Amino acid sequence: MRRLFFLTALAAAAAMAAGCSPDTSAGPASAAAPSAAPSSSAAPEIPPEPKPSADGPCPFLEKSFVAQANGQQVSKIRISADKPHPTCFFYALSGKLQLTVRVYSGDSAVARALVDQAAPVATSNPASEPAGWNGGYLSTDSGAVYAVWQRGSAIVVTTNQKQSVKARTVAVQAIGSLKL
Repeated sequence: MRRLFFLTALAAAAAMAAGCSPDTSAGPASAAAPSAAPSSSAAPEIPPEPKPSADGPCPFLEKSFVAQANGQQVSKIRISADKPHPTCFFYALSGKLQLTVRVYSGDSAVARALVDQAAPVATSNPASEPAGWNGGYLSTDSGAVYAVWQRGSAIVVTTNQKQSVKARTVAVQAIGSLKL
């Protein structure tokens, strides 16, 4: 027993002595510099603004629902080539764009950044419908926007109408239809 204690004490003393002297075999300051990890403060890369590439229909919103919710007849629908969900573009009888519904599914940081780009947290009203979704809404010179995100999904609805309730109604319907 005494021998075990003596050997343990001797090993501890040797380790302490080794720790006190500088180790030059590993090169200059290799243990002091941690490996560089990617910065989490870097802004996520937001996908480019979608463009219509084909005629509709919108796979998650009915033409009649959009006409009723936005208060204008829909003359045509175009969709983007985005996957897994296209952006839907609804046009008025005049041929001008009346409502756009952009859906994003993927990285949570990108979803949040898309919403903040459309309805900046600092300048928009807070949005929280449907339950569990967060974002913002605001009126613009050309209409209104309602943008919300949850986990890795985002919905951004822009309308040529000044009432954001119209964009919110469409966003809630789109989220329900897509089961996001």
